[in-house]
Amino acid sequence: MTDTPMLILIAGPYRSGTDGDPQAMAANLARLEAAAWPVFAAGHLPVIGEWIALPVLRSAGAGPTDPLADQVLYPAAERLLARCDAVLRLPGDSAGADQDVATAHRLGLPVYHDLAEIPSLAPRGAA
Repeated sequence: MTDTPMLILIAGPYRSGTDGDPQAMAANLARLEAAAWPVFAAGHLPVIGEWIALPVLRSAGAGPTDPLADQVLYPAAERLLARCDAVLRLPGDSAGADQDVATAHRLGLPVYHDLAEIPSLAPRGAA
């Protein structure tokens, strides 16, 4: 258990293995988002880099397959990680998620590979 809620970046495949197929990317994002509730239910705040990066890309008139994407997706995750307390690395090949894990290690953040590894928030008033 932990006494403080953590901001946990959920990292895993988004564009990897999709060949730019929007439906495949949407399915990957749905897999990332499926981990959000269990993280929240454990007392923490989940965040996914694409939740930040995709609106930034859209505001620049671009999408996840545009050349600009690499200049937004990876830097957005790195900037976000500077504010995070931990990373949950979901299975699957992903250069971006691997980069998130490397950044987390460099920052001294814990990296979880299973939801069961994330400590639950101690109930208020618990000793």
